[in-house]
Amino acid sequence: MELDAARGQKRNENKSQTRTKTPQILKLAVSGVTELLRVFSFSGKERLEKVNNKDRDEISVSGIDDLIMILKSDYEKAYFVTGVFTSEIYDEDCIFEDPTIKFQGTKLYSRNLKLLVPFFDCPSIGLQNIEKGVNSETDFVLARWKLRTYLKLPWRPLISIDGSTVYELDNKLKIVRHAESWNVSALEAIGQIFTL
Repeated sequence: MELDAARGQKRNENKSQTRTKTPQILKLAVSGVTELLRVFSFSGKERLEKVNNKDRDEISVSGIDDLIMILKSDYEKAYFVTGVFTSEIYDEDCIFEDPTIKFQGTKLYSRNLKLLVPFFDCPSIGLQNIEKGVNSETDFVLARWKLRTYLKLPWRPLISIDGSTVYELDNKLKIVRHAESWNVSALEAIGQIFTL
């Protein structure tokens, strides 16, 4: 059953990627804006580092079910909109990708999340479903979620995305790939920023 779900998910991702291929110029623009934010953003950085490093216990993962519990906890903390997540469950060279950007490294992912946090107004990310899966290549966890947030811009645009994240695992149960897909194209997602 899980294998069939994985194959179906992969087919849907491939269809979605083919149908809504992100223009290279958009990917370059998102990467450029991310780098500009990194250069000019200092507010909140120290506060978030203290929150992320506060009261860290040793993380023990003995099976996929343990990993799912940790991911559920990260979703309860709204990790995507708070920047607070359990980095220890990721390989330090994990690949992170969504329809607009792809990069490698858990520290870079943490930094990018922290860059976004100050721009969110009334954010929420709700976990809809999370399940383990196996295909011929790798074990993985699939999470489906809903993101809603206003942006702190004068016209207060609403960003509303339903999406899913595939967390691919290595044989030590570390996440080596964190791949998001969205119910809207990258162009539509970015377009929400400019909607009045």
